Amino acid sequence: MAETAAIDTASLGYEQARDELIEVVNRLEQGGATLEESLKLWERGEALAARCEEWLLGARKRLEAARAGTGAGSADGTAEPADPTAEGDRPA
Repeated sequence: MAETAAIDTASLGYEQARDELIEVVNRLEQGGATLEESLKLWERGEALAARCEEWLLGARKRLEAARAGTGAGSADGTAEPADPTAEGDRPA
C-alpha cells in the first residue's frame, strides 16, 4: 500500500495533498473504522504528509535561491517539490 500511495500522491499539488490529508486525519479522529481501514488511512496520511513536505522543501529552496539572487525555480514562478533523494533536503 505504501508504494501505491506514494505513486498516487506524485501528481498532487500542495493544496490537494494538504486538503486530502486533513480529510484523512478527520476520518481517523472520528473513529469507527475497522483496523484494516484505519491502517490504510494512516498509510495514505503518511504518503500525503511526505508529499506536502516535498512541496514545502521545494518552496524553501526557491526562496533561498531568490534571496541569494540565483533565481532558481520553475519558469512559471511556482514552487516545485524538492527532490527527496538530494542531499541536504531534510530540516535540521
